[in-house]
Amino acid sequence: MRLGQRGVRRPRLGVGMLAILLALGVAAAGCDGSEPRSGPSPTVSSKPPKVTQLTFGVWGPKEEVAAYQDLVETYNADSVGTDIELLTWPSHEAFSRDLRSEDPEKVPDVYLASRGDLALLRAGGLNQPLLELLDERGVDYSDDYAREALLAFSADNELQCMPYGASPMVMYYNTDLIDFERMRQLELPAPADDSHEGWTFEEFTAAANFATRPRRGSRGVHVDPTLHGLAPFIYSGGGKLFDDDDDPTSLALADDDSREALGITLELLRDASVTLTDEQLARATPLEWFKRGKLGMIPGFRALTPQLRRVSGLSFDVMPMPRIDDEATVGELTGLCLSSDAASTAKAADFLVYVVSRDATARVAAEGYLTPANLPVAVSDDFLQPGRMPEHAGVFTESVERMVVPPLLDDWPQLERAVSSTLRLLLTTTLPDVDALTTQIDEESRAVLDPEQTSESPSPTDE
Repeated sequence: MRLGQRGVRRPRLGVGMLAILLALGVAAAGCDGSEPRSGPSPTVSSKPPKVTQLTFGVWGPKEEVAAYQDLVETYNADSVGTDIELLTWPSHEAFSRDLRSEDPEKVPDVYLASRGDLALLRAGGLNQPLLELLDERGVDYSDDYAREALLAFSADNELQCMPYGASPMVMYYNTDLIDFERMRQLELPAPADDSHEGWTFEEFTAAANFATRPRRGSRGVHVDPTLHGLAPFIYSGGGKLFDDDDDPTSLALADDDSREALGITLELLRDASVTLTDEQLARATPLEWFKRGKLGMIPGFRALTPQLRRVSGLSFDVMPMPRIDDEATVGELTGLCLSSDAASTAKAADFLVYVVSRDATARVAAEGYLTPANLPVAVSDDFLQPGRMPEHAGVFTESVERMVVPPLLDDWPQLERAVSSTLRLLLTTTLPDVDALTTQIDEESRAVLDPEQTSESPSPTDE
């Protein structure tokens, strides 16, 4: 166990040992046969206990940040000897920039981190492992957290950060444009009932066509031409995104199974009659078209829910990502981490355990942005929020076990930038050469995933 420089861990006495010591004390007091002498009454010090100042770093929308502030104020009111100060960033990107500055003073004692930050945290020694600290405090992480979430924040046989949010990508759909009951009446491919447990790619395609209504100016679906956007379809079709799940050196879109999955997916996503046109995308974002009621479906995470609820007249629900062969999706994962340079490891761990407790997690989940990694909270009314859209919020919880967690990368945005132009060609070209473009994408990825090997490879002019 790593301790802050100011903390000392003292061994705890067992009950039996304590009883023996007390007995020995009584025997020693009367061993000379005389009555124990009474001394002066002990003086009670009025000096207040020393207060440890700790910082808690988070990012997010104002409503969620307000919930964190509420947690901090509640903890400070009940705590003796600890005072927590909330530090906030406007976005994860802003927080990540401070992490990358390698300035230890910019790392809070306890902080919210994305799973994508984990490689940076380990390389910089910015966090400390949690298993022993959690065990000492009786945290039941084995039953209360999904295995996928625990593994996502584990490395070197240790839990590096405590899973906090596990938001899978799902498919938001406009219930005015897509009516599954009506589709079944018309004998169109549609989910068998309203359980929302899953649907096939054929049913997904039928829904996109059903939502496309030229007279109303509505389109069926939009998926961003990014690795993140295409990954659920590739995984569902039996393909893979990387050549190695632990230490990737390249993307694997040119793999036979990946190409086959892409071929099925692109048949719909390149269909100009059901997807947003370039002209429409130049006028507004896909999310804006969805908010206007002019787009049938758009993939997204739980954090999208509150802003959709604020759109007057918009009726929406969620479905899992469509299934080609297997059920699969990707997700946004966040965890609570403890700084390796915390002012007090013990007190910082106490606060972390408080934040991940059921009541505290439920308080944040009630704002509607967080899909809690804590399973009891994820199936509670605090998260499901009956009577509010989406009606089938349980889709988020049920999709967590379908998430494919990618390898730890130093810089995922850099990888997306490296292949973005070619990916766009793959989705927007009328008759693309899928084999050539996927091969090119894999080659472009090596500059990010395996830069040393790429720099050593001979250029065409050297041959």
